[in-house]
Amino acid sequence: MPFEKNYDKQELDAITLPACIHLRNKAMCVTGQLEDTDHPDEAGSKNTWCNLTQHIIGPDKIEVNRARCVAGRECHCDS
Repeated sequence: MPFEKNYDKQELDAITLPACIHLRNKAMCVTGQLEDTDHPDEAGSKNTWCNLTQHIIGPDKIEVNRARCVAGRECHCDS
């Protein structure tokens, strides 16, 4: 049986929204910028953290990742 992976459409749609300015990703240490990715697995990577808490948990006590750190989240900041 071939492997099939399904993604939650809501989470994929959230990735297209601008990310919080406090979201950091390991890739930023290499490229210097948080780029949108075509690979949802990388967008939800544990290699993301909040610059305010310096942890994978944000100030609102919720896990941070590219799909969750968008407008509408209590601690989101866009400028």
